[in-house]
Amino acid sequence: MKVAIIYNKDIQGVINQFGMQNKEFYNERTVNRVAASLEKSNHNVMVLDGNKQIVERLETFMPRVMEGEQMGMVFNMAYGIQGESRYTHIPSMLEMLGVPYVGSSPSGHALALDKVLTKIIWKSHSLPTPDFWVFNSADQDMSMVKYPVIVKPKMESVSFGLRIVDNDKDLKQAVQFIIAEYSQNALVEQFIPGREFIVGLLGNSPLETFPILEIDLQGDRNAIQTMDDKQKVPREKICPAHVSPEVAEKMQKLSVQAFKALDLRDFARVDIRLDQHDNIYLLEINSMASLGQSGSYPAAARVAGYSYEALVNKMLDVASVRYFSDSLHHVADEKSSKSLAVRMRSFIKTRQTQTEMFLKKIIDTNTHIRNVDGVNFCSEIISSELSQLGFNREVYPQLEVGNLYYFSNTYDKVDYLLLLSLDNRVKLADQENFSSNEQYLEGTGIWESKGGIAIVVSALRTLRFTRLLRKKKIGILLITDSTIDGKYSKTIIQQKAAHAEKIIAMSGSSRSGGLVTSRSGSASYRYDIKLTQRNSAEQVSMAGVAFNKTLAAIIDLSKNDSENVIAPYDIQFKSNIFKVFAYGTAGISVRYNSKEIFDIIEKRIKKITSTQKRNKIYQVHFEGGSRRPAMPETEAMQKFYQDIKRLSKSIDVRTTKEHRWSSSDICHIQSDQPKIDGMGPTGEFITTTNERILKHSLIDRSLLLALVLGQ
Repeated sequence: MKVAIIYNKDIQGVINQFGMQNKEFYNERTVNRVAASLEKSNHNVMVLDGNKQIVERLETFMPRVMEGEQMGMVFNMAYGIQGESRYTHIPSMLEMLGVPYVGSSPSGHALALDKVLTKIIWKSHSLPTPDFWVFNSADQDMSMVKYPVIVKPKMESVSFGLRIVDNDKDLKQAVQFIIAEYSQNALVEQFIPGREFIVGLLGNSPLETFPILEIDLQGDRNAIQTMDDKQKVPREKICPAHVSPEVAEKMQKLSVQAFKALDLRDFARVDIRLDQHDNIYLLEINSMASLGQSGSYPAAARVAGYSYEALVNKMLDVASVRYFSDSLHHVADEKSSKSLAVRMRSFIKTRQTQTEMFLKKIIDTNTHIRNVDGVNFCSEIISSELSQLGFNREVYPQLEVGNLYYFSNTYDKVDYLLLLSLDNRVKLADQENFSSNEQYLEGTGIWESKGGIAIVVSALRTLRFTRLLRKKKIGILLITDSTIDGKYSKTIIQQKAAHAEKIIAMSGSSRSGGLVTSRSGSASYRYDIKLTQRNSAEQVSMAGVAFNKTLAAIIDLSKNDSENVIAPYDIQFKSNIFKVFAYGTAGISVRYNSKEIFDIIEKRIKKITSTQKRNKIYQVHFEGGSRRPAMPETEAMQKFYQDIKRLSKSIDVRTTKEHRWSSSDICHIQSDQPKIDGMGPTGEFITTTNERILKHSLIDRSLLLALVLGQ
């Protein structure tokens, strides 16, 4: 399952800083520990910052569910950034987006975070809680207050602002402090001398209670656990607490009633005081119980038999059951925690920085088709990486383009041939260098070709880590003339493919996760017309009409035909009525899905242009033809796609079948071998010279390729 962990890191990521600012945050170490726990149960996890960019990030990671897909979930660890009822902000947004999540609903969080409303509801359910008063000014009449009392913010947690007072003067000062510091009313609550406990709750129906945990106040019945205690030197915890079975059972029963009274979900922690006569008082309930390593909730869960990993996965599981009535069965599964995909994903993630550094090197090297030095330099960078993985290389020297390389870890027939292209049409002046943000990686060629190279290197490293690389025979062909339709590499591609069981091309994948099972063939023509009889201005007009009519007639051939696309490009028409001259030139690009269709189209195009050639007032020149054949989907390719689809589903990586109208190197392989394209990263073009890929797709596609190669 895809699981997005949302927490708050960038508190500047808002439109305005306005209202009460949050002081409660998870540290990254805890967030990463939760992520690691989920990944060990084979979930596809991404950590996201819950600021104003969160909707786009979520949609990118967990796009709209398609038929038959498992819906992803959010593991909500966001305490909020600012404003009122901050616990409710992310859940409210998720409700609007239609994304299921772990934890209470917005209304549940709102009630639990508001200590006054909590106490009112508890009292209405006859649940024991200390008497209380609420003040919005230190000048209010406080004569009804019975000391000692504890003063705290009405809507905060983690013991922010706690202060025990026993006289009018200190009370007014404490109330004034809360109002000034937290911009909210002060809750003044009867202080209960005695012992302090917590009860952890997990689930819905049934709702499980953890063993009672006592905060060790070292015998001081007037002590409390302060903010400093929790953040700097946490007090010792005693679990199970030394109380009678009757008291423990009563605490658990009251905690369950308190949880249900507020209509909370999935998990919570109840804070309790016990006086000298064993009277129980519910103080508050935290609907976002901390998962910090020193937290009392994980400590009690541990005594209940949950390791940290098991607790985190159980929280996800109970939420999943609530939404889908179907357990994920990922709780501390020893077998799954050691599965191949889990180990591979963990390895790939730990090497993500290294992969991005490698990608930066090849992105920042210009590989324009005619920049032979740049192409060869980039090839050497790639060659160095593959050499370290035990691949030998063959070099096919080229002078007009960069050298072609073939890498292999065997001299026999290979299981897989991987096709990588390196060149492009972007000159150095227009080169977009590598850049990165939380969601995207950008740069020239990163989607169309170079991201796929980084994925191959990452996947091969992973296979070596899992000791599968030496068991597989893999060939890699680095192509440096893709932009001129494989003028020099075509024969080599066909030769190497003939010695491979399966072929995978590493072009970028579309945003929908498209794997390319068919591609169109390509043909290109050049049409020129020149006025030769220059006797009158009318002849200029006649040449112009002929040029445009011919182009229109050719383009019309693709009208209402779903099997071909014809489009003109680089159109120029120059003329002058007074000097009586006219010249026109246009490129014509044709995409077609079978040889039979191409033969028909070409025949019709030549028929149209042949009538122009017989004209006496202008000359026509027409040339061109097929550049690459079409790659139709075959039965072997369908089976290969289904195999990959099955693997991708097992790791929660979306893949869809796609026909691509553009042609590529893989089209030169015309045999019925299993082959597929689009195994590169998910992304798109931004401009004509810049591209971007989804950052997490480097991980997803590296894992998928490693599993495909390793199976």
